[in-house]
Amino acid sequence: MTGGGRGGSAGIGALCVLAASVLWGTTGTAATFAPEVGPLAIGAVAMGLGGLLQALFAAPRIARHRTGLRERRGTVLLGAVSVAVYPLAFYSSMHLAGVAVGTVVSIGTAPLASALIERVVDGRRLTRRWTVAASLGLLGTVLLCVAEAAHATDGGGGGGGTGAGRPASGSATLLGVGLGLVAAATYALYAWAAHRLITHGTPSRAAMGAVFGLGGLLLLPVLLVTGAPLVGSWSNAAVGTYMALVPMFTGYVLFGWGLAHVPASTATTLSLLEPAVAAVLAVLVVGERLPATGWSGVALVIACLAVLTTPTGGGLRGRRLAARRTGDAVRGGSARRTAGADGGR
Repeated sequence: MTGGGRGGSAGIGALCVLAASVLWGTTGTAATFAPEVGPLAIGAVAMGLGGLLQALFAAPRIARHRTGLRERRGTVLLGAVSVAVYPLAFYSSMHLAGVAVGTVVSIGTAPLASALIERVVDGRRLTRRWTVAASLGLLGTVLLCVAEAAHATDGGGGGGGTGAGRPASGSATLLGVGLGLVAAATYALYAWAAHRLITHGTPSRAAMGAVFGLGGLLLLPVLLVTGAPLVGSWSNAAVGTYMALVPMFTGYVLFGWGLAHVPASTATTLSLLEPAVAAVLAVLVVGERLPATGWSGVALVIACLAVLTTPTGGGLRGRRLAARRTGDAVRGGSARRTAGADGGR
């Protein structure tokens, strides 16, 4: 494949991940329309049913590639356990710390976790560019959390996440931040596991279907224990259906396509768009109040995304050098063929 083909493929992969991130950004706000449903039930119905739908969607390909999946069952199991833990930690984080903080901590620190996993397991080096971007993202996350914690301590509203409308205590916010870090680590782990399966020859649909389908099975007991409120009203059922079908099933199909073309660390970084979407929706729809310091934190997270995704001059120079070498090789080949023809005459 040519360099242009790789660039176009990576561009399509990035667009798929960004589209998935926009869908994921709606989950926290959607959950506020079912206040009687606890965060564990929301997470279980979203990722559980969404994961089972992915497995059903990918069943023929899973069957065709079952031998390869069995050979890498450790990676599949790691991804599945991470899929099961992630939504429970993520939605609990939003419930305790607020939609904006829970989303930014969970997703904003995931690129750091993902890059560390790739560094330790795959030996991928952490570049200076990544270090600068990660620093911006972490600083933005800290600013946002400090702003929300101070706002909650002062008695401001809007910190309640999926229970919205009540201020969160400082201890609840800290616990929510801790669960957000757990969500970030498990998000990075299942993204890495799926990408590893894909790069070892398993099609993205089969890899995502196997990992998310098994993860969905692990979440079924949680759904059975906590999910009664989901059928308590039409609005609750509508929220559960939306969560399973749109952000989880559709979003993760898009995410799987993206992982086929970009590394897991790039995918988790691109998903930093999700906190920005979630923060705006939390303010406009849920009614959460985000102080100026918090908005500065969101801006820094977006700056982190920009640093990591904007093409660099070095990359452009590299492409030009490669093109020049290709041209020299073509011209050299033409000259040799001409000389050979003259010798023949």
